[in-house]
Amino acid sequence: MNNKSWHQAIEYCHEQGINYAMVTILGCTGSTPRDQSSKMVVTALDSFDSIGGGHLEHKCIEKSQELLQQNCKSDPQVFHFPLGASLGQCCGGSATVLIELIQCEQMHVAVFGAGHVAQALMPILQALPYKLTWVDQREYLFNQHDSTINIVVDEQPQDVVQDLISPHAILVLTHNHQLDFEICKQVLQHHPDSFLGVIGSQTKANRFRQRLAKQDFTQTQIEQMTCPVGLKQVTGKLPMEVAISISAQLIELSVSITNNFNGSTDYKQRGISHKQLLLTSMNPSL
Repeated sequence: MNNKSWHQAIEYCHEQGINYAMVTILGCTGSTPRDQSSKMVVTALDSFDSIGGGHLEHKCIEKSQELLQQNCKSDPQVFHFPLGASLGQCCGGSATVLIELIQCEQMHVAVFGAGHVAQALMPILQALPYKLTWVDQREYLFNQHDSTINIVVDEQPQDVVQDLISPHAILVLTHNHQLDFEICKQVLQHHPDSFLGVIGSQTKANRFRQRLAKQDFTQTQIEQMTCPVGLKQVTGKLPMEVAISISAQLIELSVSITNNFNGSTDYKQRGISHKQLLLTSMNPSL
């Protein structure tokens, strides 16, 4: 357990982009280790503050990390724990606990190439809540951009791909078709779950797919590549028009990632209904 308080832990998780579970004692009866409104924060690897220790806290940490590991496709959940023999505690009371999942992780976008389209695109992406990595061979192209972007200058940009940490999207916008192809190969090998967007025409896309197939990439791997990158309904060939098209596609992707975290966004019942709360209070979790 970390020595940060729960409110310090929340600030820390938001600063670091770490998803977390908020654990709150909603109510208690009889003798319990902590009273109602006691809170703690749980991440995939750590816990902060305490709701009283013992097996109750252990089960809440275990359940929170299980929910976080499930890609967080979960509404808030309420659990009722009698503090008796089943929990190895002899307080004799009971506690009702709320577990809420909070998404702080930022979408990580890696952009290869610093030409006209990338120069138009990056200011747009900087205004969005994304973690950005920008790679090119030409250092002088980065002089006008602030330090919120992780800038990487490398003579062999394709070698940077395998060092990327958990990129959600990789955009290939370089000035060289062969370099684009080499970067694509590295992405397909090292980041099979990342969105791969490549600038270019349909002719370029067809040639890349043929070359990848000849080099024994599977159809599933080849289909990971989106070329031309950008929303089809956003037309135009000017750098800013292409940049807007690409950024719109990334926004769609980020919304999809957020929905996967938070669950369904339709207009049916979301979160906890009053009936569920009543059932939870009548039926112990353990």
